[in-house]
Amino acid sequence: MNAIITCKGLSHSYGRKEVLKNIDFEVQSGRIFGLLGKNGAGKTTTINILMGFLQPTSGDCSIFGEPSHDITPETRKRIGLLHEGHLQYDFMSIRQVERFYSGFYDRWKSDVYYSLMDRMDVSRDRKLFRLSCGQRSQVALGLILAQDPDLMILDDYSMGLDAGYRRLFLDFLRDFVKDSGRTVLVTSHIVQDLEKFVDDLIILDKGEVKVQTTLDAFLSGLHQYRFTVSGDRAGLECDDVVRNFDIVGEEAFVFTFEDLPALKKHLVEKGVSCDDIAPEPMTLEEAFIGVTGKY
Repeated sequence: MNAIITCKGLSHSYGRKEVLKNIDFEVQSGRIFGLLGKNGAGKTTTINILMGFLQPTSGDCSIFGEPSHDITPETRKRIGLLHEGHLQYDFMSIRQVERFYSGFYDRWKSDVYYSLMDRMDVSRDRKLFRLSCGQRSQVALGLILAQDPDLMILDDYSMGLDAGYRRLFLDFLRDFVKDSGRTVLVTSHIVQDLEKFVDDLIILDKGEVKVQTTLDAFLSGLHQYRFTVSGDRAGLECDDVVRNFDIVGEEAFVFTFEDLPALKKHLVEKGVSCDDIAPEPMTLEEAFIGVTGKY
């Protein structure tokens, strides 16, 4: 398996504001990679650096072995980029915009585009400015897929899509990449959509890597436990064992990569009473919040 994207020691600042701090990661060929983080965590900045729109303050990035700030036109043709859901030329119709874009890509697949468009049950002659926000986003996604790229970079693909359209696109994209060997780098602020979609993930928080692993390893390795809070709460704090915690009323929720006996021993040593501590089921969204916090 080859690394399609490689970032080493990636850092970037806007003036005095440091938004990325020494980030390392790789995206392997044929994998779906989720770049997750709250708003302002550095996801879009990372995408801009990867595509050569920004020069990093320090560190190196490469795509298909080429420096990200000096990608050749031939390599750019292999990359399908959706940048925060933007779609231009909205005076065109669904049919006209497909004809326009098809002239720029040697591997263009009209059937892929129209297969997705026809699921919207909208006339191909409908002007883009007359479509809903979600429908325009769907057109943008269809134009990316029709390029038949080796690498798709989807920066917040879900912008403007309601639950139905998001599910439609994810199902379509999953089928598209399943047997084709395509590689996908995806960001989204709707974390739960990616639970059955991504293979690998990295979670950024305040410009730093909090988690980097496979999705399965993350969900099986991180645990949430609940217990009733009583007495002094001062000993309950984030450290190497307690990755994060939340207190709601008289209940504490603790997130850790340790098992229950190790966590309980640690809490008792800290003076935290947790006699009724028990495991709590967790979705990807809850695990994400468990690592990054609510705020």
